[in-house]
Amino acid sequence: MLGGGRRCCPCFGSGSSASDGEEVADRDPVLLVSGMGGSILHSKRKKLGFETRVWVRIWLADLQFKKKLWSLYNPVTGYTEELDDSCEIVVPDDDFGLYAIDILDPSLFVKCLHLTELYHFHDMINMLIECGYEKGTTLFGFGYDFRQSNRIGKSMDGLKAKLETAYKASGGRKVNIISHSMGGLLVTCFMSLYPDIFSKHVNKWICIACPFQGAPGCINDSLLTGLQFVEGFESYLFVLRWTMHQLVIECPSIYEMLPNPGFNWKVPPVVQVWRKEPEDDEGPAVKLETYGPLETSIVFEEALRHNELNYDGQTVALPFNFAILKWATGTRKVLDNAQIPEGVSFYNIYGTSFDTPFDVCYGSETSPIGDLSEVCHTMPKYSFVDGDESVPTESAKADGFAAVERVGIPACHRELLRDKRVFGLITKWLGVSPKVAECSRTSKVMDAVA
Repeated sequence: MLGGGRRCCPCFGSGSSASDGEEVADRDPVLLVSGMGGSILHSKRKKLGFETRVWVRIWLADLQFKKKLWSLYNPVTGYTEELDDSCEIVVPDDDFGLYAIDILDPSLFVKCLHLTELYHFHDMINMLIECGYEKGTTLFGFGYDFRQSNRIGKSMDGLKAKLETAYKASGGRKVNIISHSMGGLLVTCFMSLYPDIFSKHVNKWICIACPFQGAPGCINDSLLTGLQFVEGFESYLFVLRWTMHQLVIECPSIYEMLPNPGFNWKVPPVVQVWRKEPEDDEGPAVKLETYGPLETSIVFEEALRHNELNYDGQTVALPFNFAILKWATGTRKVLDNAQIPEGVSFYNIYGTSFDTPFDVCYGSETSPIGDLSEVCHTMPKYSFVDGDESVPTESAKADGFAAVERVGIPACHRELLRDKRVFGLITKWLGVSPKVAECSRTSKVMDAVA
């Protein structure tokens, strides 16, 4: 990597902050808000205060995930709580909140191999610094516990505090928010619940790849067979699909991204199951059962009724959680009631040109499902629509707001965060341009936490 005529070792990050003593740019601050899986999470011992990175990590990923991140939803508090009651999950706020959303496994191993799947907001942070933004004065990040609901108190309080910090640090300038994926739902919830605070502190909101009306194929299947964040050979070093499955069943944020049954879909998304029917005179019979957005809970309930995990020698039942579904229904009302306050400009970037899961089918005519619990141990077959491989274009475009601009970019979900065309739109909408910059530091040299 070249910058300002000198070479930087690619194993090390780079960056600048207001503490470097350079003149602070006369501009509105930017706050970057991550999405599902887009924040580093630490497990913190309640007594000793020692912290261990549990998301994201390459080494011992699956083991640490099971031990520290497996959780149960508490319907009294509305929070998903760790099975390990000696620890709590926290989000590091180092580097003005940017550390947690930059390189998601900031170990030397990942940096030296430059595993781009884990370089989350890294390139965008670099780009903004090259445009003259200063960490801690005009550039901030907001990571959060993405297991929780997008309208839960801690996340709302955290976003409010970060907006106030950016507002004050820049001398009372309104903040420009750039959100990615589920981060757009969190921002929408905040805007809906606290419109006066949002109006006071926000100037522009640039939303990237947000599942405004849900992510039907990905989310329906995640509740039945799990979620795979990394593909290819790297997946063998990462959290296993089944391990992730046992967490997402207890995550309100996942339920909040189920397809919106009240949205006017061109064709409503469905879950289909090829089922064995009782034998008749002509032999075994097969039937294709179809479930729409209001009926999929029938499949979830039946398929997950025997689901359980073993934790610390004890069996923990994890059926489909109707208490979370009820909470998520309340969140959908919050989202549907959101409006862009007067004086705030909204921009929407969404992904196109990639096959994106929409309908999900389990079993086949020649290999049908007997008991619905078998679904959890089969691989899905998708029907695809246009989108970014995760969020259908139809959902990402349907923000329901008066947008200044909506632009489709042919890129997949996470690659939108490092796409040069996206960067061009962001700099245009922010009214900035890259400067001739020396090699800048965006990440710590090494991870201080194991």
